[in-house]
Amino acid sequence: MPRLALAALAGTAIEFYDFFVYGTAAALVLGPLFFPSFSPLAATLAAFGTFGVGFLARPLGSVLFGHVGDRYGRRPVLFASLLLTGLATVAIGFLPGYAVLGTAAPVLLLLLRFLQGLGLGGEWGGAVLLASEHAPAGRRGLWAGFPQTGPAVGFLLANGVTLGLSATLTEAQFLAWGWRVPFWAAGILVLGGLLLRATLEETPEFRRLAASGERARTPLAELLREHWRPVLLAGGALSVGYAVFYTVTTWSLSYAKEHLAVGRTTMLACVMAAVLCMGLATPFFAHLSDRLGRRPLCLAGAAACALWMFPLMALLRTGEPLAMTLGFTGALLAMVTMIAVSASYLPELFPPRVRCTGAAVGYNLGGVLGGALTPLVATSLTAGQGPPWAVAGYLTGLAVLSLGCFALLPETAPVRRAPAAGPVAA
Repeated sequence: MPRLALAALAGTAIEFYDFFVYGTAAALVLGPLFFPSFSPLAATLAAFGTFGVGFLARPLGSVLFGHVGDRYGRRPVLFASLLLTGLATVAIGFLPGYAVLGTAAPVLLLLLRFLQGLGLGGEWGGAVLLASEHAPAGRRGLWAGFPQTGPAVGFLLANGVTLGLSATLTEAQFLAWGWRVPFWAAGILVLGGLLLRATLEETPEFRRLAASGERARTPLAELLREHWRPVLLAGGALSVGYAVFYTVTTWSLSYAKEHLAVGRTTMLACVMAAVLCMGLATPFFAHLSDRLGRRPLCLAGAAACALWMFPLMALLRTGEPLAMTLGFTGALLAMVTMIAVSASYLPELFPPRVRCTGAAVGYNLGGVLGGALTPLVATSLTAGQGPPWAVAGYLTGLAVLSLGCFALLPETAPVRRAPAAGPVAA
């Protein structure tokens, strides 16, 4: 299990590294490079629009790779999705800007971002099923939680490279070529990930399905016909997790650049400190779900998000590094309380024959609802100079939606029974 969990974690870390490198670049440099004729606000909105395309592609990727996972095995998904996302990321690093290619530059940027999202949409389902279907039932939450640490690791890698470049290069150097370096580095990481996954075995659950001939012929059709309700509820439930994460890690960088007298390096350091705390807390909450159940932790996380959004904006508005770090950390800890659990919770909502498709589609549908729209909506709501209370209201509304969806989902964790009492002494 440690070897399998490490392979799953490494893959999600590399895939999310690729995805997050783009988010940071969208907040900092892609607007003026690919949309130079726009006003600063319009250029930022356009860059976040291409950012959102990756989320729209993720459900399509989950359908495509979910079909492969349910028909041909979880293992092929792990290789194909990692390779697709990695190649698209490296290609973005070599893509000339508007000054060289004209309108073809933003079109190609949009296409490559779509391919990034397509690959990531397949990666998550394969990685979590690799861990959860190998794990014993009583510890499934713990082992399936390891892939959920991957986003934090990927973010720290991506922004650690960006932070180092931002601190050592001049503004002109960073805009000219420095922002491309993290995209180029993705090629090395993907090669390492492919080598790490080369010796993985297929999961016992899929081997049983293949041996018994019970694989679904058309997983998506069966999912939509018989299991559409948990798919929609899972998407709505996880939407606030995505929204909070990308508010902290992407939109806050743009907001600080436009509205606060806080430098790029300072903001990246504050966000990275909060993400580090999130990553360290992920295994704890994942393991806790084996003891307390999946649903109670998810409900607690959604409620905590609803309560923290206005304090988050108040702390961000101060522009003080310690206050902003506190706000970011509180938000991400609330969010990860439910996201850490989702790797075991979502697969348990679906039968094995459609599990890869169902878990991946539900998870990535939440990305569309929460991740794709949030940077755009938040940027639009803060076009003026006042405090970002409208953003707090928007996030609180999403948290209430998530709370309601979790309330309608069943508990899935195995029931822990007390040991039987021994014979009573005479």
